[in-house]
Amino acid sequence: MKLAAAANCDEVLGFTLPHRDARGRLVRLGPLLHQILAAHDYPMAIRDLLAEALVLTALMGSLLKAEGGQLTLQVQSDGGAVDLLVCDYRGGELRGYVRHDEALLAALPEVPALGQLFPGGHMAITFDLPASKERYQGVVALEGAGLAEVCEGYFARSEQVPTRIIICRAPQVGGMIAGGLLVQHLPDGEEGRARLHVAMDHPEWEHVRIMAASVQAAELTDSALPLDSLLWRLFHEERELRVSEPTPLCRGCRCTVDHFQAVLRRFGDAELAEMRDDQGVISVDCEFCSRIFAIPV
Repeated sequence: MKLAAAANCDEVLGFTLPHRDARGRLVRLGPLLHQILAAHDYPMAIRDLLAEALVLTALMGSLLKAEGGQLTLQVQSDGGAVDLLVCDYRGGELRGYVRHDEALLAALPEVPALGQLFPGGHMAITFDLPASKERYQGVVALEGAGLAEVCEGYFARSEQVPTRIIICRAPQVGGMIAGGLLVQHLPDGEEGRARLHVAMDHPEWEHVRIMAASVQAAELTDSALPLDSLLWRLFHEERELRVSEPTPLCRGCRCTVDHFQAVLRRFGDAELAEMRDDQGVISVDCEFCSRIFAIPV
């Protein structure tokens, strides 16, 4: 069941600047972020990392137009304090988790750099479009100060789309709030042709990039400030600003007994026999919500 978004939080807002050939997304996570983080007893560095990744996933996932489309963000490394981070977005449903080594993390600075958390790591961004049965993935090295900068590099190199992403976090009573802004330059239109010759210093893009960069961290994380009001602050001098209806966000863990039973039916009898315990039950551990399900099969 989808829960209603909290006031001015847990929603994503799409917008376009048609005369600038630009589009964007604005998101703020509050109670939903707390709900996802509370499933695990994460250290602060991991909480900050996952908060950034969840905002990033909501920003990019909400760009998908296809019904039932899913975006998955995955970051991995070998031998690092964090060996796996996974987040995904599907139709307003958001989830994510981090797998880390507490001993290796304790040896790092209190605020570790991205390269310290994921030495030699890489990021994979996967788009699943079930309506057209298409699936494509881009993989990039972790070059940048944060995950947002890595994604900017991905869009520039893999899709030739100039992109600016700004993400901020702030502690709140009983939790954390995080917000993000994404803007992109699409000179051939949002549905247009291959964009093979986009200039990163295009005058229209330079203007949009500068205006987006003027956003303040306190604005992105201010739950008293509606997202459409924040957009107006940033772009009210533009000739035209088109704003779509906000999409409410909710926790999207799909861990149900029925779901796991459907997955397990794909295995053969011999494989299922190896998975069962003495009571004939298969235990399935959901990393996203940190729960173990006993599945009778």
